[in-house]
Amino acid sequence: MANQKRDLYEILGISKNATQEEIKAAHRKLVKQYHPDLNKEPGAEEKFKEVQNAYDILSDEKKRQLYDQYGYAGIDPNAAGGFNGAGGFNGNFGDFGEAFGGFGDIFESFFGAGRRSNAERNPNRGPIRGEDEFTSMRISFMDSVRGVEVKVPLTYYKLCSHCNGTGAESAKDVETCPTCRGTGTIKTQTQSFFGTMISEKRCPTCNGTGKRIKTPCHECRGEGYIKVKEQYNLKIPQGINSQRQLKIAGKGKVGKNGGPCGDLYIEIIVEQSNDFKRDGNNVHIEFPITSTDAILGLRCEVPTIYGMTTIDIPSGIQNGDTIRIKNKGFKDVRSDVFGDEIVHIKVVVPSSLSSDEKQLYEQIRNVESRKKDKPNDKYNEKIKRAYKM
Repeated sequence: MANQKRDLYEILGISKNATQEEIKAAHRKLVKQYHPDLNKEPGAEEKFKEVQNAYDILSDEKKRQLYDQYGYAGIDPNAAGGFNGAGGFNGNFGDFGEAFGGFGDIFESFFGAGRRSNAERNPNRGPIRGEDEFTSMRISFMDSVRGVEVKVPLTYYKLCSHCNGTGAESAKDVETCPTCRGTGTIKTQTQSFFGTMISEKRCPTCNGTGKRIKTPCHECRGEGYIKVKEQYNLKIPQGINSQRQLKIAGKGKVGKNGGPCGDLYIEIIVEQSNDFKRDGNNVHIEFPITSTDAILGLRCEVPTIYGMTTIDIPSGIQNGDTIRIKNKGFKDVRSDVFGDEIVHIKVVVPSSLSSDEKQLYEQIRNVESRKKDKPNDKYNEKIKRAYKM
């Protein structure tokens, strides 16, 4: 028995009433997880293709509707059991007629319902835009701070400049198809007890384009598109955040019948820093100081994502307190506004002391012991009163 295909919603990990935004978000997450350039584990590439297929279907409202109604049969043109070869009768008598040898034309002539236009029957006749493609790229944390220009190897197709996508050597080499006379379809008549039945099918000579090329273009050999390999200079803007997508127009999948190519979207994955933590356009860093510096305060240098800068740490600062350094965060990619750096103070208590240090601390404790408002005494009194100890 053949293996059952997995449910498309299950593949993306979403519910059947998921919105398009939820579908896109799930797709981005899984592409990053299973992309062959990022995941070298066995089976990752197959899962990536499975995710892409699920997204291609569910992101298209028409395909999604057919899938929801008929399952895989609704989107598989080779599936059996459906009126239109796609797993189900969609209410279009033209499809019904093609499947059953012309019944559609009879019903349409009587009822005039559901008749398709010539373009609907022959989608190959008009220009069709190519699909978009998606990939990802990993950059360092500091590259996201400064921005960077990288060379990206691309292989894509573009419209042939000689024939402008027609596939013909010249305009004179494009002629009307003699079989269908430019309609892109052919009609056949059959006799039955119902009478004369007429069916309409795509022209096999021109494949539904309505035209025939006498002399193919010498540049693209009649394809209409030329394969291009290049090193593309991709400018990654300063301050870019992880999971943001950059679009390269016209570098996606090839179009059809002179239609434009799709776009290429590159998702940027920023490596994390061990010291700096990004929060929006702000940056957080933990900065250690001694207990003596916390008591007395000091002027010192602290690191930022743009280098060292000097700050004043006030006396009496507590462990976990923060100091804000203006305009030392990430640059906003849409403006010239910069975020801030938030310095988190970490007071480090020494684990061992020299004899001189110990003597000095003993002197300090003797002075503190004479104070009447020692914090530990005040806290003990508070607890005693609260619990009547």
